[in-house]
Amino acid sequence: MPDMDKENFRSSVLDKYGASENEKEELLLYNRNVFDHSDMSSPLKLPLEDELFVSAWESYAEEATKTNVFNSLKSQLVQLSFPVKEGISKTQDYRSATLSGVSVGFLDAATGISLNNPESLNLTIHQSLAGKIPVLIADNRGDFVTLVRGLSMKNEPNRVPTSMGATMVSGLNNWGRIHELKKRWEADNKSGNWDDEFQRIIPQKELYQDRFILLSSGPYSGVTGKDMGFSEERWKELSLIIRREHECAHYFTRRIFSSMRNNLIDELIADYMGITAAEGKFRADWFLRFLGLESFPVYRAGGRLENYRGKPELSDGAFVILQSMVKSAAENLEQFDADCSKVFVEAERRTLILISLTHLTLEELASEDACTLLENLVRELKNDIEMI
Repeated sequence: MPDMDKENFRSSVLDKYGASENEKEELLLYNRNVFDHSDMSSPLKLPLEDELFVSAWESYAEEATKTNVFNSLKSQLVQLSFPVKEGISKTQDYRSATLSGVSVGFLDAATGISLNNPESLNLTIHQSLAGKIPVLIADNRGDFVTLVRGLSMKNEPNRVPTSMGATMVSGLNNWGRIHELKKRWEADNKSGNWDDEFQRIIPQKELYQDRFILLSSGPYSGVTGKDMGFSEERWKELSLIIRREHECAHYFTRRIFSSMRNNLIDELIADYMGITAAEGKFRADWFLRFLGLESFPVYRAGGRLENYRGKPELSDGAFVILQSMVKSAAENLEQFDADCSKVFVEAERRTLILISLTHLTLEELASEDACTLLENLVRELKNDIEMI
């Protein structure tokens, strides 16, 4: 569909949902497709090759079997040597450690991060479509919040929503990897200046910046097992699968299509992968409950949907229309997933639908033509993917 035709189509869908001109303008901007497909190779060989940080994290996981996960990571990630404290990211000690690699042993502020149950942390290296990815799991909710603040909020006590149970930590300066680079360089260069070599390394962020998934082990989206029809223990197991595969989907779109946003289409894609991994099929009712729309058209305050209202936030009217479109999009996706399950094996089906969803907007997925649009995309893509 040409870009102009696509925009006209999206606008016509919003008309059917009763959007005013101002609301249409808001939603067309919010729902714009920013996934970049220009570098997608053909055939796309999956899973992708591992990124450089993976081998380091495999060694951390091995070391953790001899001590524990917390001690293994604390020796590598200087952020774990600082408490969560307002204003600490602006202190000279913190900046010296995280930006310059000064040894925390010489810094008064490096009194350590405080966890309730550090021994319960679990670290695995998970194989995803986008390559292996470290997964750090905190069994204690308080520890999860503390680690989110320490590893993705510069040790500042910023708000962590109660509905948040996972995050992708990206761009973390890992001074353990930098020190290892220095050790190897000095072994091969008896003369020369490391400071000059380090300046050459700085632009090559893949050599020292990490990406990993941080998960809590609580109920997904704050929804109880009772509400889902499961025992709390079983729901805890399923929640962990959904969270892990949800974040792996974000990792995939970031590596392949250069985008990973706090946006509804990203969440639909990621929850599609999480729900189908846990249940074997997509459940629109699960997705809507996770968002707070289980009693549509009533929205349950505190549901995840309000975390994706955009910046600047959608107006109240546009937010109501978004809710209606999300419901239709989820139901359309459930129907299409069920139809595809009759044709494709699970792994191929999920991968084809994942990639197809990145080509569409929420308006298209909420339209009467959603299944046809998805079917056309799947047909075009099925010969362009090679599972290794």
